[in-house]
Amino acid sequence: MKKSQATETKRSLGPLPLIYPLPALLVGSYDNAGKPNVMTAAWGGICCSEPLCLTVSVRPARWTYDAVFERKGFTVGIPSEDMMVAADYVGIVSGRRYDKFSTAGLTPVRSDLVDAPYVAECPVVLECALTHTLELGTHTMLVGRVLDVKADAACLGPDNLPDPEKVRPLIFSAAGGSYHGIGKRLGKAHSVGKALIKGDEE
Repeated sequence: MKKSQATETKRSLGPLPLIYPLPALLVGSYDNAGKPNVMTAAWGGICCSEPLCLTVSVRPARWTYDAVFERKGFTVGIPSEDMMVAADYVGIVSGRRYDKFSTAGLTPVRSDLVDAPYVAECPVVLECALTHTLELGTHTMLVGRVLDVKADAACLGPDNLPDPEKVRPLIFSAAGGSYHGIGKRLGKAHSVGKALIKGDEE
């Protein structure tokens, strides 16, 4: 059977973490001495709608790992493009040796709902209670129930929700290890596809 033209143009690259886009998430926690710490995680995202939950995957060797287990909570900040240097820095040094908040010029704010700090400079912050963990291999997946989302008023749209073009979230690409920004709005989700619905299939 002849392969389709589309198949013939594809090249096998092997198993690679090439999901687009990958987030650059700032995970906040307090260590066992109560010092605020933050690390960058790219393996993460929303994993359940009800209850609303997200995941971040962390290596057990990271300083954040034990902190989240001990405190049973963490925060996730969504950094803007302007925070690229700080976001990269907190992902490449250890909280065991460095005061990341101070060096990166970030401000820790104690969460209202969980025993963890968040990064004040992030335009959007999620406060999460640890509910499940799953050891996968090099990383352990931490599942957090989202208890609240806090957002800067300046990044809200007419619907009082964060506007991606105002948040300007920092995006990570595992292909080559680079940071990117998002593009313009293309269309309304759960709506543009209705053009292909025929008859009363809707």
